Parts: sequence; C-alpha cells; structure tokens
Amino acid sequence: MIYKNENLLKIPGIKGKYIKDVEIKALKRIPDERGSIYHMLRSDDEIFEDFGEIYFSSVYPEVIKGWHIHKKMILNYAVIHGMIKLVLYDDRENSKTHGNLMEIFIGEENYLLVKIPPNIWNGFKGIGETKAIIANCASIPHDSEEISRKDPFTTDIPYEWKKKHE
Repeated sequence: MIYKNENLLKIPGIKGKYIKDVEIKALKRIPDERGSIYHMLRSDDEIFEDFGEIYFSSVYPEVIKGWHIHKKMILNYAVIHGMIKLVLYDDRENSKTHGNLMEIFIGEENYLLVKIPPNIWNGFKGIGETKAIIANCASIPHDSEEISRKDPFTTDIPYEWKKKHE
C-alpha cells in the first residue's frame, strides 16, 4: 500500500505534518532460516518513476547527515540495517504544505520506502546502537550541480536534532 497526503501520518513512526508529494510504501521482508530478503523497489511499482542510480550510505549512531536538497532528483530511501530518523522540510514557496516538517523513523524496526520529491530539504540522523545502511534508488545519476547543502544546525530550517523524550 502506498501512503500519500494526510494518510502518511497513519503510519507508525511518522511525526509532524505531512508534506505534499512525499509518498511512503510499507516494504516486505521475507525471513527464513538462511537469512532474509528485503524488498525495496520494482520498475512496475506504482511508486516508481525513473531509474538513475542506486547507492548506499551509512551513518553512525548520533551522527547527522544533512541538510541537502535536490532540484531534479527523486530520492527513494530504504534502510536495510539499523535505524535512522529522516527529517523532511518543505520550503517550496507555492506548496500548500510550505513550512511543514516530517520526522520518519525508518529501518529494521519500521521497514519502509520513502519517496522524496525534488525541492524538499532532507537529512537524517543515525539512531540506536549500530550504524545504519541506507539505500537510495535515485531517479537520475548523481549531479553535483543539482544539489544544495546546508549545515545541520542552520536556523533556516526550524528543527532541532536533539533526542526527544516524548
């Protein structure tokens, strides 16, 4: 099932306000005595748009990678090992969700595919006690000309990365 719009907030591990054009799909893991298969994305999935490249990124516990934004690339994130807190921020001027922030806790305990459209600021923090491995099936090959970055602690994005005890 693909979650969009306000339905995103029905998924366990999602906090904040929904962001227009972000989509999330619950993914399957198929375990047996030999190990597990982790499904991520197929070319015939409803959520799939285009293929540019697949790459993997790792992040250590409590380390923050962000903020960054892509002008053209669609990101399709899944975490196959460990856990992250993925944070999205919409500062698109003409978006009906301008100013909205989403926290998405994804990884082994909440196996999801998160589709992030262009022009959404995103960053993530390793949580838990082990490094996390993030897979991205990007819609275009990496192009350093179409990405912009900000310091994770910028005041331009109204977010604090500290642990919340809620």
